[in-house]
Amino acid sequence: MTASLLDLGWRPTDADAEHVHHHPHSRPARVTQQQRGAWLVHDGSQEVLARARGAVLDPAPVTGDWLLVSGDARSTCYVDKVLPRRSTLSRAEAGGRSQEQVIAANVDVVGICAPADDVNERRLERELTAVWASGAVPLVIITKADAVDDPHAVATAAAVVCIGADVLTTSTVSGEGLDGVRDRLGPGVTLALIGPSGVGKSSLVNALAGHEVLATQATRQDGKGRHTTTGRHLVPLAGVGLLLDTPGMREFAPWFADEGLGGTFADIDELAASCRFADCRHDSEPGCAVLTVAAGDAEIGARVESWRKLQRELAWLERRQDARLRQEERRQWIIRERAMRRSIRPT
Repeated sequence: MTASLLDLGWRPTDADAEHVHHHPHSRPARVTQQQRGAWLVHDGSQEVLARARGAVLDPAPVTGDWLLVSGDARSTCYVDKVLPRRSTLSRAEAGGRSQEQVIAANVDVVGICAPADDVNERRLERELTAVWASGAVPLVIITKADAVDDPHAVATAAAVVCIGADVLTTSTVSGEGLDGVRDRLGPGVTLALIGPSGVGKSSLVNALAGHEVLATQATRQDGKGRHTTTGRHLVPLAGVGLLLDTPGMREFAPWFADEGLGGTFADIDELAASCRFADCRHDSEPGCAVLTVAAGDAEIGARVESWRKLQRELAWLERRQDARLRQEERRQWIIRERAMRRSIRPT
């Protein structure tokens, strides 16, 4: 498979050019798939397997990253440098741990997939918050439009919570909406797909590609999705763009996405501008415009409660991360102190 660096999304910045200058024997390549202890990368002429030179790479490369690599497929290809990211889509690790999981890097558009027969508006808000914070543009994709009688009514209802993001209905069975997704692509443009298992992300990739590039499975008898994608795959489509499929994620908690809240809950911010007090917390303050509207509008009330919950989660993450940093600083201080004592110990 050949694809020029431009087709792969190579848009070097001044910082990239500086790194290339300092690594004259390296070449740029993009991660197309993460593997255990290695990365499959495309350098514009071929895909090769690249490994670290022994040192821990910081940041650890993820699918979509641009690297500087040296060597070739006949010997061993090594990663010399992870180039700065234009965008970083992250979530907090599942299970309540206060650690970041980077889902994809250097993505231009993130397609948030939700099945027409089971749209979870609260999950959409969480995913939108992460996408707005990532630096990419969100696109809400209602999949399996053929599974309901009125998919456009589903999209209209979803648009209420998807402020600032386009909402498309699609069906890989009838082909509905596929051209709308293609319109968001273009040479070198990367579209990542996220969502829970069974929403049809792999089927959508295959439909957009025009042939099967990713395996698919039928949903279970109880209607729940099956895990098809087990890794993150970057699929270049000649002259069309790039698609990045991700495994289904049962949980989705944004990672340090305070700036993303403003994009997702722009309607709450607009109401807050009419509060009596500029520092209103929208809790119990008199003259709170948000509480006044929420009291008479169940949908706004649900939005406010979701906004509060996300704020609490992000605040908890920040506290946990601060505690981890303090613990690490103390550990480093103890190491330095012990080393100093050994250095001055009399012989």
